[in-house]
Amino acid sequence: MNKPFWRAMLFATGLLALPALGPVRAHDHQHPELNGWYESLHSGKGPCCDGSDAQRVDDADWDTKDGHYRVRLEGEWVDVPDDVVVPGPNRAGRTMVWPYYLDGHPRPRCFMPGSMG
Repeated sequence: MNKPFWRAMLFATGLLALPALGPVRAHDHQHPELNGWYESLHSGKGPCCDGSDAQRVDDADWDTKDGHYRVRLEGEWVDVPDDVVVPGPNRAGRTMVWPYYLDGHPRPRCFMPGSMG
């Protein structure tokens, strides 16, 4: 088989291997009435909406363990410190995380659980 075919196969395989996290606009264009709510979100680490986008988290990529949340970021299960959990109801409905990096590893700056199911 030729090289372009194998390149296309490698590219397609790479797309399938992408993590289940997907970027989500901090301001949902389909729900502009939530813009003020997104901007008001804070955790113990400060404002969540600092210009970086949240990541939507699929149900399979977050859970609770020993009474605390944990989330899979870039294939790595990370404990969510209590002070980064955003208090109050999740008006968007889906689980979201605002990550940052420490020593090359993703860490949650803000985390807002959704409803599993």
